[in-house]
Amino acid sequence: MCEKTVFIPYQIKVADSFFTRLRGLMFRKDPIKDEGLWIVPCNSVHMFFMKFPIDVVLLNERKEVVKLYPNLKPWSMTKPLKAAYSTLELPAGSINNLGIIVGSFIHVK
Repeated sequence: MCEKTVFIPYQIKVADSFFTRLRGLMFRKDPIKDEGLWIVPCNSVHMFFMKFPIDVVLLNERKEVVKLYPNLKPWSMTKPLKAAYSTLELPAGSINNLGIIVGSFIHVK
């Protein structure tokens, strides 16, 4: 199987403290555009208090994609995934536009 690396062209902020992981993208008024949020550690997300959809990419510790949630809508949630170590939240449409698939390796700036 051929490994595929996907380079994320957005500015990515890291949420790795209790508060930044808890807050995530909640309460933002405008959809994210050329940015994303990498939540470490995290194996599921909720979209409570969100005002726009996002793409959610679950990664293992090697930054390999283990699950994708394209266009996840506000007020929804994902189930915890044991294989996931971190979560990358991207603008809606990014999974398709960047060609991210399960098994891809993610490289962030």
